[in-house]
Amino acid sequence: MQTSIKYRAIGAPNRKPFYVLPFLLGVTLMFTFSKLGASKTQSPSHVYELRMYHVNPGKMEALIARFGDHTDAIFKRHNMKSIGYWRPEDAPNSENLFIYVLEHRSRDEAKKNWAAFQADPDWKKVKAESETQGPLADHIDSYFMDPTSFSALK
Repeated sequence: MQTSIKYRAIGAPNRKPFYVLPFLLGVTLMFTFSKLGASKTQSPSHVYELRMYHVNPGKMEALIARFGDHTDAIFKRHNMKSIGYWRPEDAPNSENLFIYVLEHRSRDEAKKNWAAFQADPDWKKVKAESETQGPLADHIDSYFMDPTSFSALK
């Protein structure tokens, strides 16, 4: 006899499972940053940018390929250091959410980096070629973050 267990937050019967994602993302970021914190080359003046792409149906593999084959290399040319890229393990987020973190020297540098990236002829070509069948993402959430005083990554 197989038993099925359902978990539900106390006092929140209508919450959807995707509310767990921010918690899991936080845990993932803490783990990643703790691994990076061992590096002696980190400067306390850096800012981190969390970006979450809400991917259009059926476009996840194309988006991942674009990042792996082109975007990451273009980021490097524009002083945008990739800390990591993630795809949630469980559906539906595994099908429609792509997450990554970039490091910039400052918010001002991030603004300059993004402007240079968006104007890059290689990026414009890659984006156009990858979106001949429509945009890969519906929208993008972006958050700038500073490490806390007790963070392993400073």
